[in-house]
Amino acid sequence: MTRGFPVWLKYVPRISFRTDNEPFKRAMQGFTERIVELMKSENLYESQGGPIILSQIENEYGRQGQLLGAEGHNYMTWAAKMAIATETGVPWVMCKEDDAPDPVINTCNGFYCDSFAPNKPYKPLIWTEAWSGWFTEFGGPMHHRPVQDLAFAVARFIQKGGSFVNYYMYHGGTNFGRTAGGPFVTTSYDYDAPIDEYGLIREPKYGHLKELHRAIKMCEKALVSTDPVVTSLGNKQQAHVYSSESGDCSAFLANYDTESAARVLFNNVHYNLPPWSISILPDCRNAVFNTAKVGVQTSQMEMLPTSTPNFQWQSYLEDLSSLDDSSTFTTQGLLEQINKCVGKARCAVTISNSNFGKDPCPNVLKRLTVEAVCAPETSITGWKP
Repeated sequence: MTRGFPVWLKYVPRISFRTDNEPFKRAMQGFTERIVELMKSENLYESQGGPIILSQIENEYGRQGQLLGAEGHNYMTWAAKMAIATETGVPWVMCKEDDAPDPVINTCNGFYCDSFAPNKPYKPLIWTEAWSGWFTEFGGPMHHRPVQDLAFAVARFIQKGGSFVNYYMYHGGTNFGRTAGGPFVTTSYDYDAPIDEYGLIREPKYGHLKELHRAIKMCEKALVSTDPVVTSLGNKQQAHVYSSESGDCSAFLANYDTESAARVLFNNVHYNLPPWSISILPDCRNAVFNTAKVGVQTSQMEMLPTSTPNFQWQSYLEDLSSLDDSSTFTTQGLLEQINKCVGKARCAVTISNSNFGKDPCPNVLKRLTVEAVCAPETSITGWKP
């Protein structure tokens, strides 16, 4: 695979990836239509009574499209029209694509999306990737995002009119063997998610978000009735109030100060707001949830050795035949590694010590080894930057 694309696609004559290129567009259209066909055959779209409520075409293309100029814009516009023509019966979105043409909805990915706005006022505010943590790189730290901050980010997005939040990741995972995506990303894609890579609940992240979702659900009738009325409650404090003609009223009381708590007056009632927090009042009076106040139990995982005889372990010897002298070659110059590795289950390119002009680091040993593992064409893996 080449960053999600099958290796054979690289050898289609005159192809150029993710741009206004006919060979690539033909391949992409065929793949997209086939996936949609499979989804429709199982009645998976919401329009068919299924669970899929959104479809996405391309992924975070905006920056690359800008670098390509007109060709990038033309490709993005074509991709949107091609996707709409599949008639899934659910909205199509493009994340990080400010120029997404109607009726495609441009959406936000990030740690915070409360300042995001779609490119048309009649499009809903959609957060397609609320980052619950981050992936781990070899030699890097295990990243952790406090649930108080994640809950604050989600609550602030909803209080400002957000319509949809999707967590990335909500359930961590494991990329077995050599299928990890991205440069130096470990096989663990746990991501500090509410459900870890083993399928176990991570507390307090899971439970605190569950309470947040319950509080937002209690505000449903008011949230879908109108835009919020914003009132200042202090220097760094605000109230966002939603109300309906039928009398439903819900409020979000926010304290944006990262260091100091605040005592605010709202509807003749005093409320205490911890630093960097939002209180949710489904009835505009009783605070049922605050993003900074965690009331669920914290879980902690400890890895222990086991002597249980019920486990059956298996191992295998790795094929090192590509390292035999008979299968090696030496050359001067640069090699296109994919071309050298296609059709081989495994290959390695070792670059020996050489001098290229003046040595920038005298008396320091310099060595570089590059290994490329080429999967069969039937394997489908992608990577997430």
